[in-house]
Amino acid sequence: MHVDIVPVGDVDPVVKREASSGLRSVYDCDVTVHDAERVPTGAYDSSREQYRAEEFIDLAKRVGTGSKNIAITPEDLFYHRRNYVFGLAYLGGSGSVISTYRLRTSSDGGFSNRSASDIFTDRVRTEVVHEIGHTLGLEHCDNKRCVMNFSPTVREVDVKEQTLCGSCQRDIL
Repeated sequence: MHVDIVPVGDVDPVVKREASSGLRSVYDCDVTVHDAERVPTGAYDSSREQYRAEEFIDLAKRVGTGSKNIAITPEDLFYHRRNYVFGLAYLGGSGSVISTYRLRTSSDGGFSNRSASDIFTDRVRTEVVHEIGHTLGLEHCDNKRCVMNFSPTVREVDVKEQTLCGSCQRDIL
């Protein structure tokens, strides 16, 4: 498998590096990081002051040449009626997106001995692995430690490990 990372907007080099590292370690895949793209025209919803996540997925699929493509953006994303999303992917599809916007928070996830930057990069790795998991056909997992567990808050993201549980690992083989 080959994953293309498509940065959209001003994405920190650390984010690109951590996303790439997380994908390589969990999925043992090749990863290419593209040059940054502009935010898609028409993606902004002024009534919500947020961006439509699906527009970023479409961009990732257009720009990326991998079997799986993921856009990474610092912009605040939403999908349909949800207030916000950390990421979005279509089950079994080739495109996905994560937003770092809400992954940066003052909450230390109960890890007071860890730096804010370490906590943030762990969240980035977790969300990238999660969304690519969906493109591989994985649904949400009931195991709270599994990277595929549904996590609507950063506290729940912080509980997860950055790896697949045994059951999810078997499902992608």
